[in-house]
Amino acid sequence: MAAVKEYSVEEKLVGLIKLQKVDTKLDQIKILRGELPMEVSDLEDEIQGLNARRTRIEEEINGITEFIESKKEAIKEGEATLAKYEKQSDNVKNSREFEALNKEIEMMQLENKLAEKHIRDANEELSEKARALEISKKQIAVKDGVLNHKKSELEKIIAETEIEEVDLNKLSAIARATVDERLLYSYDRIRNNYRNGLSVVPVERDACGGCYNAIPPQRQSEIRLHKKIVVCENCGRILIDSDLNDSVEVK
Repeated sequence: MAAVKEYSVEEKLVGLIKLQKVDTKLDQIKILRGELPMEVSDLEDEIQGLNARRTRIEEEINGITEFIESKKEAIKEGEATLAKYEKQSDNVKNSREFEALNKEIEMMQLENKLAEKHIRDANEELSEKARALEISKKQIAVKDGVLNHKKSELEKIIAETEIEEVDLNKLSAIARATVDERLLYSYDRIRNNYRNGLSVVPVERDACGGCYNAIPPQRQSEIRLHKKIVVCENCGRILIDSDLNDSVEVK
């Protein structure tokens, strides 16, 4: 079995510094992209909802149109029936038949009038749905325009940073390999606790580079020796001396 390489504290610190500097550059790329990825995703969801609403309105319009056509067809059939009754009225034999025929004619006329009312009401509803559809189409067109603009911006930023991001991710993996699992867990936990993502910070002007809390001289001496991992008693960040920090470069 191949021996696992043991890293000194200084080598671990150098690995942490590299990892921090790489992650900071990756964070800067994310900041450059800003809220664009989320905005694009939200716009796509919103447009999907608007398209679903437009489809629903179109289906409702089709349903109302079919209803109107069915009522128009019923009126035509009613008129044909009335014409037939008119002919029958010329051949009635007694008042009883005449009254019965008149009732049928009145009923048919009422049905036609009711169908005409249904058509008027449906046409009003159809007009409202047509206006709603027009508004929906305009909303989709506006959102599509904004989405295309946001996508264009995002694609441009991605194109400008994609190669650098790939390289930085490779460097991040290499740096992580030099840090033991327990220390790496602490590094990631601290990074997640702070919005600026800083886990490893140099001592600057006798203070923590993360929370600016004063670091005693004796503590600073321990940090410069690179014999153990020293953390800020106030914020928990890993502390390094500025000379070691400046000596580590990420290209």
